[in-house]
Amino acid sequence: MQQQLRLRALLMGAPMGLGALAAGFWLQGLMPSPSPVNGELLEAMLENPPPLRRTAADPRDDLRGVQAQRSRSQSGALGLVEPERGTPLQLDIRVALLRDAGSVQLSSTGPWWLRRADGAVVSQGGAGQVMTLGSGRMPAPELNLDTTTDAAVIVDSRRYRGRVRVLQMPAGLLAVNHLPLEDYVASVVGAEMPSSWNREALKAQAVAARSYALAHMARPASRHWHLGSTTRWQAYRGLESATGRTRQATLETVGLILSYQGGIVESLYASTTALTLEAHGHLGASMSQHGAQDLATRGMHYSQILARYYPGAALARLRSGGR
Repeated sequence: MQQQLRLRALLMGAPMGLGALAAGFWLQGLMPSPSPVNGELLEAMLENPPPLRRTAADPRDDLRGVQAQRSRSQSGALGLVEPERGTPLQLDIRVALLRDAGSVQLSSTGPWWLRRADGAVVSQGGAGQVMTLGSGRMPAPELNLDTTTDAAVIVDSRRYRGRVRVLQMPAGLLAVNHLPLEDYVASVVGAEMPSSWNREALKAQAVAARSYALAHMARPASRHWHLGSTTRWQAYRGLESATGRTRQATLETVGLILSYQGGIVESLYASTTALTLEAHGHLGASMSQHGAQDLATRGMHYSQILARYYPGAALARLRSGGR
């Protein structure tokens, strides 16, 4: 449970009409496991790396074409009403792991490739093999660490899904994790709440974390990243905090965010009711995490918990334009 607080406001009335979130607006420590790839297959993969996944020039482009289907029903005693499920939308989020760093150690649980921005491979290795990059000593101003689909990238001994981009900035190195939004949410839920807590509390946290993340994808902190990994934003610890229960809570609420008056709710939350009032009382609605757990153990559904803490909000489900 995070005692540090996010002193952030609600993003209300943003230019993102729900149903059309993006209408006219660019939305936006575990040890490494042995690689399942070895022998001749590993050698072939090292010789022929998978194609580089390109990075959009503007992080708001990651939300281009995204829409949200808002529930037509108002909230009531049964809680907020879920919009109909559709094809899950695959969005990538960019999370700053390190800023102004003097050096960074990179590795993977599988074969990895370090490439320049144009895709050219400058180094490669196998599972557990470490590469250290130093500020001012990068072979290129931007490098991408890529691995196989079922492997994890490792940054300073912590494992992450997706890939890592390292950039040489004036004050040092910037390391950014690019990964699917739903993988990010599953990690945040486990970092912000004990994964042993009631499933409905975990689901309420998943919706709040996803809504908070989407607000920052629409309003990125930098042209290189959407938000950070510390409690200055919301806690993110990669695979260390993603468990079976947090992944299930994320899956059962896939794509759901909170909306208010046609905008995304930047869903604030803190450990206790007293802390939410102290830190967020002047900003608007805020969820008490211990309160959510208490309500869940008393039999409340996650949508009822969210209705209690975010009065007037509705649920919306992300989808791609036209579907």
